[in-house]
Amino acid sequence: MRRQSRLAIATIMVVAAIPVLSAPAAARAPAQSDHQRTIEHWTKARMEGARARDMVLDRVGRPVPQPLVANSGGTSWPTAGSSAGGLIARVSGRVYFKMGANEYVCSGSVVNDGRADYSLVLTAAHCVYDSAQGWATYWMFVPQADGLPVVPTCSTSPRGCWTAQALVAHSRFTTAGGFSGTAARYDYAFAVVGPGGHDGEAIQLDADSPSDADAAPDSLPITYAGVASNDLLYAFGYPAAAPYNGTDLVYCSGKIGQDLFNANATWSMACNMTGGASGGPWLKGFSESSGIGNLASLNSYRYSFSNRMYGPKFTAYTKAVFDAANAATTGTIAVP
Repeated sequence: MRRQSRLAIATIMVVAAIPVLSAPAAARAPAQSDHQRTIEHWTKARMEGARARDMVLDRVGRPVPQPLVANSGGTSWPTAGSSAGGLIARVSGRVYFKMGANEYVCSGSVVNDGRADYSLVLTAAHCVYDSAQGWATYWMFVPQADGLPVVPTCSTSPRGCWTAQALVAHSRFTTAGGFSGTAARYDYAFAVVGPGGHDGEAIQLDADSPSDADAAPDSLPITYAGVASNDLLYAFGYPAAAPYNGTDLVYCSGKIGQDLFNANATWSMACNMTGGASGGPWLKGFSESSGIGNLASLNSYRYSFSNRMYGPKFTAYTKAVFDAANAATTGTIAVP
């Protein structure tokens, strides 16, 4: 496992509490009061106390209760070998959100959507929805977060704070009745983020404003096929439970296999990232020099007896969720 080199710039996206919908609603601009309320929610104390959202299963696919631990505050894993920079460092980041009475932290990445007025953030479905608590609220994404403190602020972000207007997951996850091996097969979701920032520029500069003077690729393509056992993939995330502290982008790399305990329906990779890494991207065809690769899965769950990470297979179901998110402008959506 390797730790990403530190970067100096932060960008923050924020998702306010969102009304539940069964289908995309008509477009509307986010209310300033919602935007401001979410920003004000994320106080220093709440961000420091955000729990690492982690899904751990036993041998028969039942969830193993995990302690509600906040960011460990410990040191990060030592660097091993070369570190990754480039695009992956800019588009991956930390996710903060509230479910029930608790605040949590996960990971996510910006996806190339080709739409001019919105951007999409890929994360795990269990980082946007819980069968007992419902949809997440106050959902906030902090991209390009490597090396930033646990408590970044809007004032330190050159692009300001961004308010997401929709959360989209698959109904096969939201109706599963809780996290399980079956639910894990659909453990992906997208947050829809509207325009914002200090000067109105969009995050996806490559797709949204290619003539911008400082334009550079700021999103990753996603693939729904062409991945197989023994392919070399890279998994990224911001693990927050010990021995990590949530402030560094780390990654694992290796040939993937399938989960024998889940009827080979999900991918597996040797990796000991901890809670908080959920939702972090898996990339195929990744270049360590450019930081570019294709989104092919994400950090979903672990087993209590294993040092491997598991991720869903991206399929036509994933594309249906992406397509719904790419057309959405507001609300929470469970794709049928």
